[in-house]
Amino acid sequence: MTERPGRLVLLGHPVSHSLSPVFQNAALKASNIPLVYEALDVTGRELRSVLRQLKTSNAAGNVTIPHKIAVHDLCDDLTDLAAKVGAVNTFWFDSKKLHGDNTDVGGFDAAARALLGDETAGARIVVLGAGGAAAAVLAAVEDWPDAKVTVVARHKERAAALAKRFPDVARAEKSVERAVRAATLIVNATPVGQQDEDQPLDVSLIPKSAAVLDLVYRRGGTPWVKAARVNGIRAADGLPMLLEQGALAFQRWFGREPDREVMRLSLP
Repeated sequence: MTERPGRLVLLGHPVSHSLSPVFQNAALKASNIPLVYEALDVTGRELRSVLRQLKTSNAAGNVTIPHKIAVHDLCDDLTDLAAKVGAVNTFWFDSKKLHGDNTDVGGFDAAARALLGDETAGARIVVLGAGGAAAAVLAAVEDWPDAKVTVVARHKERAAALAKRFPDVARAEKSVERAVRAATLIVNATPVGQQDEDQPLDVSLIPKSAAVLDLVYRRGGTPWVKAARVNGIRAADGLPMLLEQGALAFQRWFGREPDREVMRLSLP
């Protein structure tokens, strides 16, 4: 960016549950940047008009469910990574143009490596879902040596279309039971469990040798992660990914890294 943002926001619907304002404001304070990061609940119908308003204040920010693909389509300029993923979670205005990036890719990569350690090479990943978050997972796994991804989604045609975009590492599978048999890592890239007690996959189907990464996060942990741990399965929710994608976004906006420890310690 050529100049500092005039405003920082999170765009989504709903956003009241988001912890992004907590750790981003902690990072801003630690860096002595006089801005406040705000969560804006924006419907799909309001998105274009809100972006026009944000343009006038040279705003920057993040995008969450359900607007990542819509903002991607509205950008004047995309990073190569955002273009590949087909979704934007980090945006900014520069010279009155809307720019988009995807830091979910780096966020997922960091969270998965923290969970798996040295097991990323040759990993067999099952991704539940076929939206923007799933695409970010596939983009990250492309850089893992000899790793392969199986995409399973409720809408079979969307799973097939996503896998086709990443032909070197991905394939679609209709049967989740068949997909998980040899899995190293099973990733929930759907919103299931964000607001209720539903789980994206019965943990009794998960091999004990596999790990679970739920991209959903909730205070106290998601139902799926809790159930997996009870069954003796390594599991983590989406909080590490959220923190890292937020740190990478901060770096994009301000050209310097935030204090990640301050961000982490700010969370309840």
